[in-house]
Amino acid sequence: MTDSQDSRVAVYFDFDNIVISRYDQVNGRNSYQRDRARDTGTGAGDFAEKLTRATVDVGAIVDFASSFGTLVLTRAYADWSSEVNANYRGQLVGRAVDLVQLFPAAAYGKNGADIRLAVDAVEDMFRLPDLTHVVIVGGDSDYIALAQRCKRLGRYVVGIGVAGSSSRSLAAACDEFVTYDALPGVPVFEPDESQVGAEPKKRGRRTKVHDTAPDDTEDEPDPLDAATALLTRALRIGLERDDVDWLHNSAVKAQMKRMDPSFSEKSLGYKSFSEFLRSHDDLVELDESSTARRVRLRGESP
Repeated sequence: MTDSQDSRVAVYFDFDNIVISRYDQVNGRNSYQRDRARDTGTGAGDFAEKLTRATVDVGAIVDFASSFGTLVLTRAYADWSSEVNANYRGQLVGRAVDLVQLFPAAAYGKNGADIRLAVDAVEDMFRLPDLTHVVIVGGDSDYIALAQRCKRLGRYVVGIGVAGSSSRSLAAACDEFVTYDALPGVPVFEPDESQVGAEPKKRGRRTKVHDTAPDDTEDEPDPLDAATALLTRALRIGLERDDVDWLHNSAVKAQMKRMDPSFSEKSLGYKSFSEFLRSHDDLVELDESSTARRVRLRGESP
């Protein structure tokens, strides 16, 4: 896993962009505006059901961003009076994301977040000279100029957008661009017209139940189950980012602490992190043949 101890990261969500793009990906192109216009607000229609099916996992995005270094600020821009966005408040507040209120736009498809987000990002780069990474969550081509400016100011720019709704030019303007679908723990929707309206499918590394982050709106998860999910996600982030077979134990624990600063193997009854890993031998393999102890997910070797 990349050494990111000295890196400091700012994350900016164009929240409407990511929510609407995911909805359209799962339920059909341009379906969000059509379905929202038909929704009577009584809950009798299928708009709410489709929204649930296309729910964005905020935790998966924040966890991935944390793999680049310490998150020094995380902001989400949207009209939070909208019921669609308000439903995400639990997820966002639970991950210490600042909610920036925008006035409702005349045309809902254009939320107006791009200008406010860009102005804040540029201001933050001058206000925080030690900021090393900027993560833009949104695939709108309007962010091309922002990405270019961030790079000229010496920052490493990461873009995150939904497959099929992200600008190729924006991807080219970033140092690194990742689709939301490719983030560890995110169900990957197959872009097949015959599957429009179907449940998103999981494939490849993202099929184990432990790889799903707990929902803040549900009962508190068992601490050990939560730690297992955290371990799985940290390992997959490291494997996908660095394209290696084995990861150093210390790097995995550091990533877990960035994702959840409250994680402590001792609070779970383990004397060391290695002991915590050994207790998960059904999930991971350990290499303790040298002082540089290493770990990998079972079945993930080439």
